[in-house]
Amino acid sequence: MLSRWLVGGCFAHQFFNATKSKPLLPRLHQLPRLPKRMAHSSLDGIDLGGMRKAYKKSDEAFLESDMVSTDPLQQFGEWFKIASEIDDGSEANAMVLATATKDGIPSARLVLLKGFDDKGFKFYTNYESRKGKELLTNPRASLVFYWAKLNRSVRVEGNVEKLTEEESTTYFHSRPKNSQIGACVSHQSTPIKSRQTLIDKEKELTEKYEDPESMIPKPDFWGGFRVIPEVIEFWQGQSTRLHDRIVFRRLKSGEVADGELLHQGQNGWVYERLAP
Repeated sequence: MLSRWLVGGCFAHQFFNATKSKPLLPRLHQLPRLPKRMAHSSLDGIDLGGMRKAYKKSDEAFLESDMVSTDPLQQFGEWFKIASEIDDGSEANAMVLATATKDGIPSARLVLLKGFDDKGFKFYTNYESRKGKELLTNPRASLVFYWAKLNRSVRVEGNVEKLTEEESTTYFHSRPKNSQIGACVSHQSTPIKSRQTLIDKEKELTEKYEDPESMIPKPDFWGGFRVIPEVIEFWQGQSTRLHDRIVFRRLKSGEVADGELLHQGQNGWVYERLAP
């Protein structure tokens, strides 16, 4: 069973006890020189065809034998641990969250993963924001993690469920006080007159709850979601562009893992290698 990981505030104890690895950093190619100013009345065409970098070498391929587990959540935990150990100022738990309206109009944004376990991937937001509304009316989502220095990415697809009010409240009160106030102040995705509107409201609530012992109530419009994975794909870049792609999914009706193209994994998962 995958131990519960808390991301952002703390990690499961075994994260700190894990042996630190030293991932190979990519070799950068010379990037094309871009114009210093790009603010024109009409943007001239900019050719980015030569903008590329080297990824992994052929002898650094991600093979099935390299997986620590055939349970994709366990494998994600390993890659996430390695990404978290790179001290370059990036956020290993940053992920693109893609949602869609009921009629299929998509939107995407960066959010922060705040925990993962056998059940899925957790994050918190304003339920009245665009993403919140879309997830409540069309509870499907995709996540994408990209760790540039490792030349690795993980893509997740699945159904979405709201976390319990108790779980959301517990996490809300674990946040720094100014973050709690920020969640109360911002009615996310609604138009505001100016930034000063937010600053004035922040000042008002900061004064209201200036007593260190005061408890800020969690807004009803704020809480967590869990993405319950149905597909998890692991990608690792190759300089030849013959990238490695290993995707885990659930068996379809009438499908059998033949051991040649489709392999049986752990905990009800099957996996296969895809052409890049």
